[in-house]
Amino acid sequence: MRQTPKQKTMIPEEFKVKAEKTIEMLKDYKKAEILLIHHDDADGLCSAAITKESLERKGYKVKTFCIEKLLPEIIKKVHNGENRVIFYCDIASPHAKLISKVNSGRNLTIILDHHDPSPSEDPMVLDLNLEHFGFKGEEDFSGATCSYLFAKVLDDKNFDLSYLALVGSCEIPVGFVGLNRMVLNESLGNGVIKAKGKSYIISKFDISVKDLFSKLQILGSVGFYIGGPVLGVKVCLEGLTEEAKRLVEDLEEKRKKVNRRIIAMLYKKGFNETEHIQWFDVGDAYKGMGTKTIGTLCSYISYQRKLIKQEKYIIGIMNMEPEIPNFGKLSKEYSKVSVRVPRLLKKLVDRGEMPFAVELLHEATGNFGLAVDGHAYAASCIIPRELKNEMINLAEKFIQSYGKK
Repeated sequence: MRQTPKQKTMIPEEFKVKAEKTIEMLKDYKKAEILLIHHDDADGLCSAAITKESLERKGYKVKTFCIEKLLPEIIKKVHNGENRVIFYCDIASPHAKLISKVNSGRNLTIILDHHDPSPSEDPMVLDLNLEHFGFKGEEDFSGATCSYLFAKVLDDKNFDLSYLALVGSCEIPVGFVGLNRMVLNESLGNGVIKAKGKSYIISKFDISVKDLFSKLQILGSVGFYIGGPVLGVKVCLEGLTEEAKRLVEDLEEKRKKVNRRIIAMLYKKGFNETEHIQWFDVGDAYKGMGTKTIGTLCSYISYQRKLIKQEKYIIGIMNMEPEIPNFGKLSKEYSKVSVRVPRLLKKLVDRGEMPFAVELLHEATGNFGLAVDGHAYAASCIIPRELKNEMINLAEKFIQSYGKK
């Protein structure tokens, strides 16, 4: 029998009201199998694990489907039927408008996310992103925290899943602030985690929050095409098995080898450059790995002062695999694009003198960019492979016009 929490997180009232309304609507679909679509990074895996476990505890059947990017053709296929329940975890808020158009009232769709949202225009598409209630997805909460608060409204006894909100929130650079700080205090108060020096240890697994985050980042993204996300969700709930440890080690070594080759190439040949952009294209270097790898590399590069120019945006490009597991072959050849903002450039972005990373991608790929999402300092999207140079040219033109505002 699960315990009652000793300490509780204060759930924002507006969020709670909308979550309660959503849960009431969900009761009409008790016999339906829920399709839970989630992102492939650690936050996405934690979000999926929280939501899946909390729904199954209430008797719902849940099937998970992991994706790297929410492409329009995926949305169209998923929402083609009727009377389904579709959850999106740590993904979809930026695409709520398109989802609304495609869904057209046919399926109950619930979004638990922290990325910059677009408005839902379908009353059956319910976006519980806490940005709608005045919180910042870059600082105050992660996708996993949004999923956790929903799970708490579903049943307060789901407090035992609070560690997963903290693991997912490790991707947020400012640390545990805002709602995440509240979840941290609740988790400590209930013994779900314990402090050990500067680390927080997950009590039932005896592993640090940050260590589990690092392992999940590798499982979900690097192992995307070989079942890593399914294993990652299992690890979230059951802990690291020997199988998972071995796979993480193998995948990390594989990624490091590719990273070393790319970085050596950049030191030797340098970046392609425009006035405000430094960019590189790795082609098929990460073949067999998920596209999150290019974003992770761009983040690492953004801190290498001897390699980059601090005042220029970093753009990394890689070829995307032609087929998505459990979905099928894509209609076109695509490339993944990741943008990062180095430390010096962040100051200009904060002062409004340079555009947000996500704003830059929106403007640079307006007519052809797919699944554009992100934040002020990091963003990504998918583009048709043949339009890479056009994207760079449009990005540079937008930055130049932005500086003249």
